[in-house]
Amino acid sequence: MALTSCQAQSQSSTSTEASVNTDSTLNVSKSEAEWREELPHMACFVLREKGTERAFSGEYWDNHEPGMYCCAGCGQALFDADHKFESGTGWPSFFQPAEGTSVLEESDDSWGMRRVEVMCSACGGHLGHVFDDGPKPTGLRYCINSAALSFVQSDSTSVKGIQYD
Repeated sequence: MALTSCQAQSQSSTSTEASVNTDSTLNVSKSEAEWREELPHMACFVLREKGTERAFSGEYWDNHEPGMYCCAGCGQALFDADHKFESGTGWPSFFQPAEGTSVLEESDDSWGMRRVEVMCSACGGHLGHVFDDGPKPTGLRYCINSAALSFVQSDSTSVKGIQYD
């Protein structure tokens, strides 16, 4: 897949001043040209072209700070840092998304295998995939590209995860 369709820009770094959008009913609609104009190159490749960054190359695979992971495209809160775990895969991994309908899941039969794609429910951006080999309490591993995320560091998170038995 060619990377030339997304305009190269520098990736924004961790921000402690950014706000977290917790409105999962938000519907962000932009043209592909607008996305290319606004997003850094790798974020556009992942979010809009369903690309994947190389393992161990992303900004957040080894981040252990408290806070919230948000969509790099629209800012919607997606994953609480309290739900992040070390999967050994080289991508940020979470055992559950943030409360509500922050992510959508869809069957993905590309690359000769059956997987479940994870997308931002507000802007439709591709985040990664979810697998059933994660830890308790869910048994799920949301394997997410760092380029699809922005991180808002905080001492306490404002969005709690889904309650499981």
